[in-house]
Amino acid sequence: MDVIFSFFNSLPGAVGQGLAWGIMAIGVYITYRILDIADLTVDGSLATGGAVCAVAISMGMNPWAALLLAVLAGMLAGLVTGLLHTACGIPAILSGILTQLALYSINLRIMGIGSTAKTKATVALNVDTQPLLLSSRYVRSLELNNPLVLLAIVTLAVIGILYWFFGTEMGCSLRATGANQNMARAQGINTNFGKVLGLVISNGLVSLSGALLAQYQGSAAVDMGRGAIVIGLAAVIIGEVLFGKLFRNFAMKLGTCVIGATIYYMVITLVLRLGLESTDLKLLTALVVAFFLSVPYWKGKYFTKGRKGEKRHA
Repeated sequence: MDVIFSFFNSLPGAVGQGLAWGIMAIGVYITYRILDIADLTVDGSLATGGAVCAVAISMGMNPWAALLLAVLAGMLAGLVTGLLHTACGIPAILSGILTQLALYSINLRIMGIGSTAKTKATVALNVDTQPLLLSSRYVRSLELNNPLVLLAIVTLAVIGILYWFFGTEMGCSLRATGANQNMARAQGINTNFGKVLGLVISNGLVSLSGALLAQYQGSAAVDMGRGAIVIGLAAVIIGEVLFGKLFRNFAMKLGTCVIGATIYYMVITLVLRLGLESTDLKLLTALVVAFFLSVPYWKGKYFTKGRKGEKRHA
């Protein structure tokens, strides 16, 4: 009974984490599903967004301007990955690894700005002394300062803007690039530009997620993005497996990423309340992702064939 009560008491925090990470999952969806690229930059660009936002706010910058600066920093990281892939001919997965590796040192430098040390591993934020847009302290509040309100608004705004963008000519060319590069080139589409643009947009969203997380949890750390790609993939896969048949609209598909992230953190919260050690979270994440990745295969192998056989027999 205590476990159940503790779980429900922790649900608002899990939803807050899910909404913040859901924006990152949307960024992963753009590269993984639309561009068909496994972009590992996100582990670094999420921390970049958090570092830039935290340092900017600690130096007195308006928090909205700090968010924008974080997004621009993430877009720059995506641009580097895109150029390494398209201009230098490096495979996409290796390009992401190289950028992620470089970002570790860059993030340490960023967090050292304004301090006596040249590098720092963490930057703390305090909602009492700094004008943060959201804080986990108020996640159970029934007032407008509840972070769930702002996170929901930002998430809906991101989905709305992306839905509009991918309906434009440029957005359609980007989707065509991911669907079939040869056909896209035959139609006169610059596929290299499409790849770079997709990586820029994706990492901009990932950095936005990192900036929101830094404010939400009250700190930015150089390793806050470690395993982000796995969490993003988990959110995308969970959302597709559970709601893929129901949500056909593109905006709804983006929404399933956020729902998947929220479900993921609910599961994590429940398992932690049942007594699992926090050090086992990576193992749990791997098992969750493996399970949901296997569901479509099991469905196709053990259920679809039976239905086809029934139709032939009929």
